[in-house]
Amino acid sequence: QVQLVESGGGLVQAGGSLRLSCAASGRTFSSYAMGWFHQAPGKERDFVAITWNGGRTYYADSVKGRFTISRDNAKNTVYLQMNSLKPEDTAVYYCAVARYGRSGSTRTDDYNYWGQGTQVTVSS
Repeated sequence: QVQLVESGGGLVQAGGSLRLSCAASGRTFSSYAMGWFHQAPGKERDFVAITWNGGRTYYADSVKGRFTISRDNAKNTVYLQMNSLKPEDTAVYYCAVARYGRSGSTRTDDYNYWGQGTQVTVSS
């Protein structure tokens, strides 16, 4: 049974930092792209960041220069370091694993395993 469990969310003031983690179990995902998405109330789930092929990364324009995605394949875990947080970053953050052959995709439909989400709230 594949499981992805996010942690590290919370309440932080604008300009602060959080580090999210996503621990996977049930399968090794070192050969698969892993990504982060977020969803604010009343909004669709949007792409944030992905990593694949041994460290290649891609970010949404809204988080470039502020967020860093990384992974530890030995621990089957992906991280999202979030710096210089803004109120508009407030959302539930989800980690996900892409289907094989869908590396580099920013589309939710190309990800077939999802975590439960962790809430990130940034106050003004």
